[in-house]
Amino acid sequence: MDLALPDILKLIHPIMAVTIVFPLIGIAVYMATQTRQRRLQVAHQDKSKIPPSVGTEHVRVGRWLAIAVVGVELLGITRPMFNKIIQDQARGNSSTSVILILLMYVVAIGSLVCLLRARPKVWRATFATLSGAAIIVLSLQPGIFRRDNGQLFQGEWYVSHWYLGVTVTMLMIFSIAIVPDIYQDRTNRWRLIHIVLNCVAVLLFIGQGMTGTRDLLEIPLSWQESHVYQCDFVNKKCPEPPAPK
Repeated sequence: MDLALPDILKLIHPIMAVTIVFPLIGIAVYMATQTRQRRLQVAHQDKSKIPPSVGTEHVRVGRWLAIAVVGVELLGITRPMFNKIIQDQARGNSSTSVILILLMYVVAIGSLVCLLRARPKVWRATFATLSGAAIIVLSLQPGIFRRDNGQLFQGEWYVSHWYLGVTVTMLMIFSIAIVPDIYQDRTNRWRLIHIVLNCVAVLLFIGQGMTGTRDLLEIPLSWQESHVYQCDFVNKKCPEPPAPK
């Protein structure tokens, strides 16, 4: 079946998630377990066969995972956002500033790059906040489906791909911001926070896989939209096709 350009654009977000993000999740989780196992073995003065470099590799993969998650999040919101802007401009009632939206993209990406390079705690907190805030502002733009009936935390928000995606993106940004603190904290408090939050993130990623698959089933191809969107989604009925002549 030939796909039109709008259909191909809809597939970019899930393709990137499946081919890049989820493999990185598996690698990061494996290296995290290896890192912890080696740390426990060394603490008990046991000889470990796990190389010392596993911790450094875990940090490196974690950074790439965070970058990929932010990138996929931005990809996921870009198509519906600009599709809505184009539709509004075609009707002559656009109320969204394209320049402001583009500025938010610059802030989100630029702050993430600065966060990856920052070392002082105050700058890490600043860039993490700026990047996260810009992503939230972009994600709240009209045209992006949230499954909450247009009101935050309403409707079926708890099974929303949007809510899970924004939450896990914020967790990834936070994880990057606290990496230096993990190595400097002798009480292991930050390490414990990192473990707990990333266990939550893994559960959210599983939820993303489930809700993303469900949403793909609900999105019709471009040539099917005129018929599918006439359906009664509450009563699960669609108009009968015309009888053949």
